[in-house]
Amino acid sequence: MYIVNTRNCGHNAAAMKTIFSTDGVLPRDRFRHWREVCEDRLVPMEQRPLGDGQFDATIDGASIGGLDFTKFALRNLRASTTPRTLRHENHKTDHLFMSMVLTGTVKADQNDRSSTDGTGDFAIRDTNMPWTIEHDGYTEVLAIAIPRQRIETVLGPARLFASLTVEGHQPVATLARSFLTNLSARADQMSPAVAERMVGVGIDLIVASLAERIAREVPQPVQGSLVVQRAKAYVEANLHDQTLDPPQLASVVGVSVRRLQELFHKRGQHISDWIWERRLAAAAKRLSDPACAHLSIGMLAYSCGFVSQAHFARRFKDRYDMSPRDYRRAQRQDVQSVASAFGLPAYAAE
Repeated sequence: MYIVNTRNCGHNAAAMKTIFSTDGVLPRDRFRHWREVCEDRLVPMEQRPLGDGQFDATIDGASIGGLDFTKFALRNLRASTTPRTLRHENHKTDHLFMSMVLTGTVKADQNDRSSTDGTGDFAIRDTNMPWTIEHDGYTEVLAIAIPRQRIETVLGPARLFASLTVEGHQPVATLARSFLTNLSARADQMSPAVAERMVGVGIDLIVASLAERIAREVPQPVQGSLVVQRAKAYVEANLHDQTLDPPQLASVVGVSVRRLQELFHKRGQHISDWIWERRLAAAAKRLSDPACAHLSIGMLAYSCGFVSQAHFARRFKDRYDMSPRDYRRAQRQDVQSVASAFGLPAYAAE
C-alpha cells in the first residue's frame, strides 16, 4: 500500500501527487484504508462497495493557491453523508466541494435533486446537507474544496445550486474544465502568489458556469438577482478591461442596459459606481500585496482598468484619503511593524 501523509501538500506543492493507492493491498484491507484517507480529504461518510465487483482506487492531491485539489480514481462505490455524520463529524461546513467528472458517470442525490453526471459535467456538493453518490464502474473525479463564501457571496445560498449538474458541453463549463485540469497539472511551475491568482480565475469560471445553469430554472423574481450576481461576477473577472461599461456588461448578461440599471437601482447601486468601486478595491489590495511590489503605480492602475495614472490617483485619493504611493508606503510599514513584533526580518512577513 502506498499512502502519503495528506497534509504534505503544502502551499508550494508540486502538481498532483499520489496520496493513496490500493495497488499491492490485500482486497480485504482495501476499503478500510480507502475510507481513512478519502474522508480526511472530503468529509465523514457512510461508504460501502457497490455490487460484486472488485473495489480499487487511487487518490492524488495537491494544495494549489491555498485550496485542496483531489483526484479520485475508483470503481464500484456508494457513499453518503447523513444527518449523523454531518452533525457529529463534519469539520468542513465552511467549504463547498466542486465535483467534476473526468471519466465515467456518477449518480448523485442532494437537495431533492437527482442527476447522472457524465464526463465533463460538474456539480457543487454542500457539506451542510446530506448527499448520496454512486460510482458504478470505473470513474475519475476532480474535487476542489472551495470556501463557501467565495461562491455564496456571488450566487447566494448553496441551496440554489447544490447538486445542479453543469453540463460539460456548455462553453464556459468547457473552459472551466480545461483551465482547472491544466492548473492541477502545472501548479509546480507557479509561485504561490501566481497559483493563488490562477485559482481565483478558476473559481470565477465555476461561478460563471453555475450562474448560467441556475438562470435556466429559477422563477423570475430570483432571476433578477441572478442577473445582478452574474454581472458582478463578470466585473470581478474583467476589472483590467478599460472598455468595461454598462452597455458591455448588459450585453454579456443578456439584458438591456435599462433593465440592468433597474436591477442595480433596486439594490441602491449604480452600475458605473459599482465598477469603479471594485477597481479601487482591487487596486488597494494590490498596493498592499508584497507580490505586487515590483509593479509601478502606473502599471498597477492600468491592470485595474484605469485609463491613466492621474485618473487613478484622483479617484483613489477621493476613496482612501491618501495617494496610492502613500497608501502603499503605509501598508509596507504595517508589514514591517508586524515582522518586528515577531522578531522577523521584514521579508519574512512578506
